Amino acid sequence: MIEAKTSLLDIFSDNLATVLPSPIHTFSERVSNVPNILKLTIGEPDFAIPDHIKQAAVHAIDADDSHYSVSAGTIALRKAASFFLNKRYGLNYEPETEILTTVGATEGIFTILAAILNQGDQVMIPTPAYPVYAEMARINGGKPLFVDVSQDSFILSPKRLRDVIDANDNIKAIILTNPSNPTGVTYTADELEALADVLRETNILVISDEIYAELSYDRAHVSMAKFLPEQTIVVNGVSKSHAMTGYRIGILAGPAALMTEFNKLHSFIIMTPSNPAMAAATEAFSNQQSFQDTIEMKLEYQRRRDFLVTSLSQLGFEVGTPSGAFYIFAKIPQDLIQDDISFANDLVEKQQLAIVAGSGFGPGGEGYIRISYAASMTMLEEAVKRLISYTTLVRDKQLI
Repeated sequence: MIEAKTSLLDIFSDNLATVLPSPIHTFSERVSNVPNILKLTIGEPDFAIPDHIKQAAVHAIDADDSHYSVSAGTIALRKAASFFLNKRYGLNYEPETEILTTVGATEGIFTILAAILNQGDQVMIPTPAYPVYAEMARINGGKPLFVDVSQDSFILSPKRLRDVIDANDNIKAIILTNPSNPTGVTYTADELEALADVLRETNILVISDEIYAELSYDRAHVSMAKFLPEQTIVVNGVSKSHAMTGYRIGILAGPAALMTEFNKLHSFIIMTPSNPAMAAATEAFSNQQSFQDTIEMKLEYQRRRDFLVTSLSQLGFEVGTPSGAFYIFAKIPQDLIQDDISFANDLVEKQQLAIVAGSGFGPGGEGYIRISYAASMTMLEEAVKRLISYTTLVRDKQLI
């Protein structure tokens, strides 16, 4: 083992010192070696990638498509993404100037924040929210401005938005996630339009994370860009909708003048995305069969969702039916451990069942747990059995 030069331990930036590891991945990795562990922690589809998409990647490899592309991604992929955004959500973006290919949605959001933030700029984040947002803001010198919406059905209201804007004078951007990770909540067209009316009066950039857009169950997904295109950057990709998390292809879409600047930074971060991965994503975005693939996955997710909502409700968890994504965000019953981190650890210790503590998703997440149902029904049925055993054990002890 090589020991670092001691004096180098102080080499890191002040910004990095403020950054916390992801509570989701840290916990998931920590419990991985627990014997007989059943993990419902990571939001990763369990479906196989459809064959026609895999074959597109194979064809690119066989054709020796192994040379540098351009940093914005192949024009074929950008045209396919433009087609997809128009066909699915009625959005209109020029492939040449308004769409950027990123290494997953996460790199796309990082690129935006790195490009716009000066030291101390605020990034508004309605919480509970994906914890990576706050840390990406911090590492780029910004300050996360958390807005707890847990008492408002996990929806940011226009009044709340206006109040936060009036109380702060250094907000550079807002990150809206629709559908939401971790709550599964989706915004209606009316709710988005009302937020757009408030934001239109400001110079706040809207980063609209719509990576779960295809997994909207109760109604067709509506993008924030329908109401505020001049001020919104749409974040999307193939990871969740097409079960392609390992391919690492995301897209950003927005006004050309902004995308040019984002691409300038993006090109220094990644140079170019992977050609075979882009070929597969091109197929995913453009082939009609892909839409059917996603529908079939979505129907199975709904079946799993309904099973978990019913099962958890019967066990006393307070849980609404999520209208998008593939997570259950459930409030822990009053007769069980109320500290969500202690609850999650106790569940691992007593039943070898791993879920994610809600407090890791920021203010409003305390006392909740997040369960990913991007897992087989067999796994979910076993998870419920273990939850039943756990709650029975705890409650019987309380009665003694």
